[in-house]
Amino acid sequence: MAPPLSRRSLFQVAALAAAAPAITDAATGRAAAAASEAPPVWTAQPFALDEVALGPGLFADKRELMLDHARGYDVNRLLQVFRANAGLATGGAVAPGGWEGLDGEANGNLRGHYTGHFLTMLSQAYAGTGEQVFADRIATMVSALTAVRSALRADPRMLTVTGRFGSAQENVRGSYQYVDLPTAVLGSASAITLSAWVKPTHADDWARVLDFGNDTTKYLYLAARNGSGVPRFAITGSGAGGEQGLNGTTALPLDRWSHLAVTIAGTTGVLYVNGTAVATNTSMSLNPAALGTLAHHWLGRSHYSGDPVFAGAFDEFNIWSRALSAAEITALQGNRASATAAGRGDLASYDFFETTGGTFADASGRGLTATLRRTWGGPSHPGFLAAYPETQFIQLESMTGSDYTKVWAPYYTAHKILRGLLDAYTATDDARALDLASGMGDWMYSRLSVLPEATLQRMWGLFSSGEFGGIVEAIVDLHSLTGKAEHLALARLFDLDKLIDACAANTDTLNGLHANQHIPIFTGLLRLYDATGEQRYLTAARNFWDMVVPVRMYGIGGTSTGEFWKASGAIAGTISGATAETCCAYNMLKLSRTLFFHEQTPKYMDYYERTLYNQVLGSKQDKPDTEKPLVTYFIGLTPGHVRDYTPKQGTTCCEGTGMESATKYQDSVYFKAADGSALYVNLYSPSRLDWADKGVTVTQTTRYPSEQGTTLTFGGSGAAFALKLRVPSWATAGFRVTVNGGAVSGTPVAGSYFTVTRTWKAGDVVRVTVPFRLRVEKALDDPTLQTLFYGPVNLVARNSATSYLRFGLYTDAALSGDLLPTLTPVSGKPLHFTLNGTEFAPFHEGTEDPTHAYFRRAEPRVVFGGVDSGVTNPVKSDATSLLDEIWAGAPFAGKDALVARVRSTVDSWVAAGLLTQANGRTVVNTAQQATYVS
Repeated sequence: MAPPLSRRSLFQVAALAAAAPAITDAATGRAAAAASEAPPVWTAQPFALDEVALGPGLFADKRELMLDHARGYDVNRLLQVFRANAGLATGGAVAPGGWEGLDGEANGNLRGHYTGHFLTMLSQAYAGTGEQVFADRIATMVSALTAVRSALRADPRMLTVTGRFGSAQENVRGSYQYVDLPTAVLGSASAITLSAWVKPTHADDWARVLDFGNDTTKYLYLAARNGSGVPRFAITGSGAGGEQGLNGTTALPLDRWSHLAVTIAGTTGVLYVNGTAVATNTSMSLNPAALGTLAHHWLGRSHYSGDPVFAGAFDEFNIWSRALSAAEITALQGNRASATAAGRGDLASYDFFETTGGTFADASGRGLTATLRRTWGGPSHPGFLAAYPETQFIQLESMTGSDYTKVWAPYYTAHKILRGLLDAYTATDDARALDLASGMGDWMYSRLSVLPEATLQRMWGLFSSGEFGGIVEAIVDLHSLTGKAEHLALARLFDLDKLIDACAANTDTLNGLHANQHIPIFTGLLRLYDATGEQRYLTAARNFWDMVVPVRMYGIGGTSTGEFWKASGAIAGTISGATAETCCAYNMLKLSRTLFFHEQTPKYMDYYERTLYNQVLGSKQDKPDTEKPLVTYFIGLTPGHVRDYTPKQGTTCCEGTGMESATKYQDSVYFKAADGSALYVNLYSPSRLDWADKGVTVTQTTRYPSEQGTTLTFGGSGAAFALKLRVPSWATAGFRVTVNGGAVSGTPVAGSYFTVTRTWKAGDVVRVTVPFRLRVEKALDDPTLQTLFYGPVNLVARNSATSYLRFGLYTDAALSGDLLPTLTPVSGKPLHFTLNGTEFAPFHEGTEDPTHAYFRRAEPRVVFGGVDSGVTNPVKSDATSLLDEIWAGAPFAGKDALVARVRSTVDSWVAAGLLTQANGRTVVNTAQQATYVS
């Protein structure tokens, strides 16, 4: 391994590289893809998605539901927020809404993130299926984003639409564009007429048709809607409290042209809507001359920063230095001003006839050319790409506390876009995608590299606003493609030292932290370790994983409650309707597989199976829908919880990661040793591996988990390697392997890999038997609260009760310790059982049934083989019951072994005063009389 690179040396190299030309052979084509191969420090490596094909079964069925969404959803809706931000035509597309719209949570401050997720989904779908429709959609999005970046780098350009009389200027909602008129536009007129044709497209209160003023103290404005939704004109020299106003009576219609006019003469002001006087104020003491020379004269923008920019279109706008008569106003309804007796405005007159550029000619004769501008200035800096202005990134740098209504995780959103572009490049070889991604990296480096270290640490420590998702992992991947030193230096600028140092020291500081803000940090640290060799990154990630699994993990593999972590070991005490955020499961799986690449510890793949087969599969509803991905946000584990597959307002983070999860189910079925000496079979899933380096194919045929085993058939040419078959930690008995019908010697150990080494040839058949047993897992902080597993499958009770159900499971327990005989299988429904009239079903079924993932264990009397002793089952202070201690000795070789265990346990409980001698004898006699399933 190369010696670790210090942060200082990385920045020195980056500074030199920034002045040098980009590496050209890493900018396009598969040359770049080759640069992103597995890091040399990985001792195990994944196969690409196009090297592993899903076979028929549970995963393929779930994936097909998501592919329906990927094929059917209009990507122009996703692109709408990007195009609008850049001032480009949106083609009438409607933004997705929810977190991807201006009306969503926190004013849509996360918009753009979902587009990145969608790009990743399409890329994975294309890699996994080869369907051209996905490549075509990727190309559409990359092309649009390329145009967006170019537009952001330039001054705004007008959007010409059909106007009231000819052409008009459109302000797309979310464009932040307005028309800036010269300072002299009002002259020194004491009497005035303001006249405008407008076509609002959105009902935004306080959106200005015009606002002429200095600040929020001295101004005059005309709003299409006030707080009551009707037009309003106001003029003031002393702020809002001193406004002299005129209010309309009805709202302007959307998507239709309306004419607004205001006249002021002497002390009388009149507001006209479509030629009709709707308000008159005869006590107006202010006029434009009284305000003096004003600094700003805007169409579409307000001096109040919280007011929206006008969304809609402007046609003819005129200003006269006199008050037009009612008749003259009426005449304007059917003709341009130039064709009426009033003529053009003598102070200003804009036809908006222009079709290109960013300026508008003044036809009044005064030559007051107007200019199209953005509220946030511009152009944007090189490489910037987002669905909102750079302002969120800028504001974050000075924030000392979180406020997601102002700044909501801009670098998190940048990560999603960057990741989507990298995945698009990997899948389709479109050099434009890599160029966009590289530009984003350049832009972030130029912004962050000049900030003081203290500022960076403060930013990344902020809840929500400072969240940056998996951006470090993505940037390291970007660096592997571009070779730019500044990209690797950029990745280290996201180091949150207090978190890294604590975890590297194995100090648990997770209590109270936002879970999903921090999990992906550690996958990024692993990738930084790969690139720099800095040991603390690897140590921190390894220790962090153990701080979550199992001590903050629910049975289904998920973690967090209300998005946050509580104290280590708090499970029962944290169960709520907002447990197990789906994003957390997604990111814990990424971390687990990346840890496995460094050290092939079976616990990482045990966790992977648990979480994939339960929370991840169960988070996807079993229902087709082209408009929505139908994925959960939280999975509540409270009694009777019904999963919500259309969470919050839509287009959430969890729906984004859910789209990704459902199109990469095959990514961890097989891994290979870095030196090619071994093939790891991590998951028993119907699939076909094409291991090109070995010239070998492996086809896995199974109905797992409905089938308790799998068959692997080899094809291709012969190759020698070790086949490593995962023995799940729950597979404590009966795991068997045969090759071509012959048993393989060796003793499988639960929670390990069983190795078969030979020269494999076409036609070889490996049969793996993995017997399931019914078992419980107890909440760490309350052993009476338990969840039920059959092999890898979490079984949930379907019941509408909202309090914990009580079940006993020892009644017919088998000598093996298997609790299954207590349950009754449901005919024709694999993995469904009943107990006491309640049906248990696999968690992975995406239904809307009320479920109980946890239940209260209740074994009130000592029962063996269905025979009730009549003796109360005593319980110790730690909640361990007599039956618990007896059955902890399973498996038993036979009935005699069980009875011996009963006798010795009873003797110790009698000696401890926990059971009377008489009751003890009754318990032993009952055990002797009962009949057991082996």
